[in-house]
Amino acid sequence: MSAERGSSRARRAALLAYMLFLMVPVYWLVAMSLKTNEEILGGFSLMPSEPTLDNYLVIFTDSSWYMGYVNSLIYVFMNTAMSLLVALPAAYAFSRFNFMGDKHLFFWLLTNRMAPPAVFLLPFFQLYSSVELFDTHLAVALSHMLFNVPLAVWILEGFMSGVPREIDETAYIDGYSFPRFFVRIFLPLIRSGVGVAAFFCFMFSWVELLLARTLTAVQAKPIVATMTRTVSAAGMDWGVLAAAGVLTIIPGALAIWFIRNHIARGFALGRV
Repeated sequence: MSAERGSSRARRAALLAYMLFLMVPVYWLVAMSLKTNEEILGGFSLMPSEPTLDNYLVIFTDSSWYMGYVNSLIYVFMNTAMSLLVALPAAYAFSRFNFMGDKHLFFWLLTNRMAPPAVFLLPFFQLYSSVELFDTHLAVALSHMLFNVPLAVWILEGFMSGVPREIDETAYIDGYSFPRFFVRIFLPLIRSGVGVAAFFCFMFSWVELLLARTLTAVQAKPIVATMTRTVSAAGMDWGVLAAAGVLTIIPGALAIWFIRNHIARGFALGRV
């Protein structure tokens, strides 16, 4: 018994040490955001000698910074909603029906997710410029759908396949129309899958840089594009950049906190 307890304590200590090691970059980012540029460039220090919130004040008072967050949130939520609206019926079709070429079509969807965004950059740029969608939130949301819809279909199909088909048949016998059955009965059964799919759509759209930066200029410029343009005549503003990085982490951390149980179920089904 004592040997087992000692082994368990050693595993816990190793896990704690590993978690602390992973948190070092986050701590360093937070510490940098509370320092002035002079202190950051002046030498090595684990903690700010004179903590300041001036870097955060710059972000919340400069429209070029805080509008970047607003723009990012707008197209991220647009993309997540549109991706789920397209992926839900597609995933239901893949999970419930067999048709010619279904496996090939499913694989083709996944290949779109595997392709690098740079492959589609020039076509998107020319297309949106010609239809006057350049520098709009819709342009970024639509471009991200090319990558998020296949991922959402793959995740949702796994959850839907775990729901017995007898539920569909029983609902039809009871007189439910398909829209009513899908919204009132089927969606609550796969709410974990919807949460997982929404999380991954949100995170990809939130952190994606290449398409978001290329397809926007002024009106819809996201925070990831603003963070790459912090060089001025005085040099790199490291404190403000660190503060922006801290604020960029918060939405992802909140999303993980709210759907952590759904993500665990996604791991159990092999879809995460």
